[in-house]
Amino acid sequence: MAKYIYKGIKDFDLDHIFDCGQCFRWTRQDNGSYTGIAFGRVVNMQVSSSEDGIHQLEIDGCCEEDFNNIWYDYLDMARDYGAVKDILAEGDPVMAKAIETGTGIRILRQDLWETIVSFIISQNNNIPRIKGCIENLCRLFGEKAGEYDGAEYYNIPSPEVMASLTADDLAPVRLGYRAPYLIETARQVLAKGGMETVSAELGAAATPDEACEYLRQFQGVGPKVASCIALFGLARLDAFPIDVWVRRVMNRLYEIDEKDVKAMSAYARENFGENGGIAQQYLFYYIRGLDE
Repeated sequence: MAKYIYKGIKDFDLDHIFDCGQCFRWTRQDNGSYTGIAFGRVVNMQVSSSEDGIHQLEIDGCCEEDFNNIWYDYLDMARDYGAVKDILAEGDPVMAKAIETGTGIRILRQDLWETIVSFIISQNNNIPRIKGCIENLCRLFGEKAGEYDGAEYYNIPSPEVMASLTADDLAPVRLGYRAPYLIETARQVLAKGGMETVSAELGAAATPDEACEYLRQFQGVGPKVASCIALFGLARLDAFPIDVWVRRVMNRLYEIDEKDVKAMSAYARENFGENGGIAQQYLFYYIRGLDE
């Protein structure tokens, strides 16, 4: 099995990246590495140091072509997160502390359909259960993508497959009220011409608000889910998803009324701007660490 090594990584921590609520298909191994699947590829990632002390990312199950075509963008390697952190932390001691806690976070550039499915499942749900539901869904209805260390991995079922299912079919996945949302959303995607059309129409959205308005056409997609999809599935880094954790941190540390979501969004636009989504992840990771 091929292994690719990318040397000279900075502002990069797998625990921070895969445990900040943005993705659900990566599992931490006993040696600190993570095994997971994205874009139909199953790999294991581990950070190590070379003999000269330079930090490097080792991706087992990856060739140079796959790294260049898939993982470089997926891991947002082209972005200077050090510069982003400097901008966000300037004059903001709260954000500076949050950044210090989750300094290695990067926003993954995930598959749009997978992100839609994942965040519909995520609503009113906890991360371990979200992961379990997604894995059950993929194992029962997705195509096998590969194996790693004896474990099998499956892709998210396509809109075509999802649209053909019934609530009874999905009962073993234990999605509850979310099951009909997924089925109807898949049917809506197909009615629009499929994910290629949906991606193109979302790509034309000038602002995250326009993207979220479009996404809210889909069954079960409310403001928070739409904002998460915009951030994690469209790379709209100016999106600022607000869930119970973000409401808590904005109230506790920025003294904004916990019920005043509009004020929180306005604060994020004014103070975090085009880096709002990255700021949100630092804050989310920070408050969960304080309260869990």
